[in-house]
Amino acid sequence: MRLISDETLIDSYYKALQLKLEPDFVDLLLAEIKRRNLKLDVNLNDETPMN
Repeated sequence: MRLISDETLIDSYYKALQLKLEPDFVDLLLAEIKRRNLKLDVNLNDETPMN
């Protein structure tokens, strides 16, 4: 996880949500996003804050 860029991590998180991938995988991505203190935008399709 630490080898991928912040941008790739965030893109992967949004794509995983869009594809409805396994919740454990999505949680893993989100945990890394939080560990890096990154901010997520609001998903404009459903207006749900991502963190």
